[in-house]
Amino acid sequence: METNLSENHKNVAAVIHLSTFAKFIFPFGNLLAPLLLWTTNKNKPFIDHHGKEAVNFQLSILLYTLAIGIICLPFFAVFASDFVALVEVIDDHVHEVSVQNVRNLSGYLTLFFIVIMLLFGLFVFELYAVITATVQANKGLLYKYPLSIPFIKTTPEEELQEVQPSENQSENEHVS
Repeated sequence: METNLSENHKNVAAVIHLSTFAKFIFPFGNLLAPLLLWTTNKNKPFIDHHGKEAVNFQLSILLYTLAIGIICLPFFAVFASDFVALVEVIDDHVHEVSVQNVRNLSGYLTLFFIVIMLLFGLFVFELYAVITATVQANKGLLYKYPLSIPFIKTTPEEELQEVQPSENQSENEHVS
């Protein structure tokens, strides 16, 4: 497949994956930037595959992040009452804060640490997957993100390899 792709196709596919880092510049840039690049180049099968994969993966990461937040929300509500109680004790009796009051805060801090570690792990996983996808696209290879939910159906590899050789032919040429 590598011999049938132009450098432009490889570069555009790689930039689609790299454009997911736009989330550090503006909100939802990780979805909007690859979506914009993909929709303008979706008539090319190689770029179409990489664009769909990038958008699917970013939607999956968003869903996983929301799931972590929703699962942890009830625990935050429970431990928040301990935190509020501690603040009230500190406000009312600045010099009478006991170890027991601070110990009540340990559940809240444990949950906070677990959530931070889960989100950090998800961030590192995303970084690794996006960089790997960028390198594979730049080499002219197809890439399927791990743990990606196929919101947008991608073209199977076999069909994409059959379509690929005709990509370099002009639109007026006829293949018999």
